[in-house]
Amino acid sequence: MKTILITGAAGFLGSHLCDRFIAEGYRVLAMDNLLTGNIRNIEHLFPLEQFAFYHHDVSKFVHVPGNVDYILHFASPASPIDYLKMPIQTLKVSSLGTHNLLGLAKAKNARILVASTSEVYGDPLVHPQPEEYWGNVNPIGPRGVYDEAKRFMESITMAYHNYHQLETRIVRIFNTYGPRMRLGDGRALPTFMSQALRGEDITVFGDGSQTRSFCYVDDLVEGIYRLLLSDYHLPVNIGNPAEITLSQFAEEIQSLIGGTSKIVYKALPQDDPKQRQPDISKAFEILAWKPKVDRAEGLRTTLNYFRSVI
Repeated sequence: MKTILITGAAGFLGSHLCDRFIAEGYRVLAMDNLLTGNIRNIEHLFPLEQFAFYHHDVSKFVHVPGNVDYILHFASPASPIDYLKMPIQTLKVSSLGTHNLLGLAKAKNARILVASTSEVYGDPLVHPQPEEYWGNVNPIGPRGVYDEAKRFMESITMAYHNYHQLETRIVRIFNTYGPRMRLGDGRALPTFMSQALRGEDITVFGDGSQTRSFCYVDDLVEGIYRLLLSDYHLPVNIGNPAEITLSQFAEEIQSLIGGTSKIVYKALPQDDPKQRQPDISKAFEILAWKPKVDRAEGLRTTLNYFRSVI
């Protein structure tokens, strides 16, 4: 039985990855300091012999006993509300935390996959965004604590790959949604859905012409699984290229939920990206991967989850 360590395991993406690797027959070591994660996301796995939970902050020295074959580093605040509220922790988990986990991977002779983000492209001047694009990021702006933390994560991961010949993988994750997202966490989908479900106005920042591309969580997990087991060590975009403006997206949520919510517009936050769409040709070519769940189906499933928890 292969053993995999998953950090950020009680979060939205981390918990779905725990489920996937349990289903694939792995022994899963889940690690989270519960700063933004929720233990309820993984409590259904606690009775399993092949599952263990470590309540730990990866910004501090990381040790787990025994053999480890793979590491997935998904620990980090990921929503604007979180990383603006916790800028130092956000920087530390992707710098010190990544350094600690790369050291653990080296000690265990394990392959490590780190979770980067489309935010490394900043407010892009190239559209759609291919992996070769270097980005347009303001390092001292409010979003810089997240953007630059992830850019450093990629740099130190490549340094360990090149200097220590460590087996590394880098996934650049575009907007992802699905069950276990936190309601009202500052990202578009949970914010729009929670507002509509409560009968509040749906707030869109700017004029709503900025675009996003939403990938359902099951598709993302499949892409990550394939990338981990591939032979490719450079960054790979995983996301759904179906682009939509935030005004159109708010109207979709409004129509799906019904009710009396109106769409209102507020000032655009500093450095908020105007466009976001992944070029996934590399994922298709190398991993034979492309998203399968269309947005209408994914939104219905996500809405059912939010209705159960609101």
